Amino acid sequence: MSASATALLAAGGTGGHLFPALSLREALLARGWRVAIATDKRAGAYISGVPEEDFFSIEAATISAGNPLKALASAAKLGRGVMQSRGLIAGLDADVVVGFGGYPTVPPVMAARLSRVPALVHEQNAVLGRANRLLVKIGAALATGFPDPQGAAGAGEASFTGNPVRASVLEAAERPYDPPAVDERFRLLVFGGSQGARAFSTLVPEAVARLPEEARGRLAITQQCRPEDLEGAKSAYGGYGLAAELASFFDDLPARIAASHLVISRAGASTVSELAVIGRPAILIPFPYALDQDQSANARLLADIGGGWLVEERELTPEKLASMLADLIARPDRLAEAAAAARKAGRPDAAERLADVVETLRDRGKQ
Repeated sequence: MSASATALLAAGGTGGHLFPALSLREALLARGWRVAIATDKRAGAYISGVPEEDFFSIEAATISAGNPLKALASAAKLGRGVMQSRGLIAGLDADVVVGFGGYPTVPPVMAARLSRVPALVHEQNAVLGRANRLLVKIGAALATGFPDPQGAAGAGEASFTGNPVRASVLEAAERPYDPPAVDERFRLLVFGGSQGARAFSTLVPEAVARLPEEARGRLAITQQCRPEDLEGAKSAYGGYGLAAELASFFDDLPARIAASHLVISRAGASTVSELAVIGRPAILIPFPYALDQDQSANARLLADIGGGWLVEERELTPEKLASMLADLIARPDRLAEAAAAARKAGRPDAAERLADVVETLRDRGKQ
């Protein structure tokens, strides 16, 4: 691929949208592309390493029909974002525009369609988000993180690529799963997405306290908590006579996933994909208030193949979680089977697969 090829990647300003975009960026850079990133002001530390001249902030807004005045203001802001994006695409002489979900994706992909530049959206979840559903309807091609996601029926063309993961995840995946021996520590990792999960800060300590003494004594717990929940969780574990490593953020989370015997987590697309690539068994507790229930769909795909266990938060009590933990701690063979099943579902080459789709679109646009 010649060095003159240019891609504009557009993503919402959260890690779930930006991490796949940055992984594709690395794959395309290795193939000789220039890659620019368009997002919103929330991106922050996620875009470290992207040169300033390749980073752009685009106006975008969520369109809401509830309030006519707000809807009008949002439409005007969206229109400005589309015009801004058309200028950006022309200035970059972009060959392809790729969106990764979130409303900051909408203006650049709409602008690409208006400018007759090939456009692609990547959906990380097992249910298409609202922005991607809109963009597929106006003719953007679709790439998916999971096979046959809900809401993809209207796509003119779709490719299952998997979810691109960070280099640190691929490095962690090199560590094979080592089932826990009966005389060693059982390493339990608990996290709840980029900001932690408030429910886990009380639920998990209460469940662990209900374990049989022998099982409880083997636990080595690492848990991510929201900053405001750290003291409460520390006090809860201390009150039950348990030690745990607690923090609001782990910058080496993939390595910690690889070191764990069992994970308890939410079921965001990045989390499920990383668990699969690394190959670790997990109790998946989807975020219960998601509009599209996308986390439940993500978790179900892994649970259905035996790579983890899906439990809805409304159904989960400390007693039920304690029962699950006691059973799994006593069944290293079951954990090993789940780890192997999860790894089979992993797509460590997802970034390269997605880069192939981008190059195909680019070549087609040159014809």
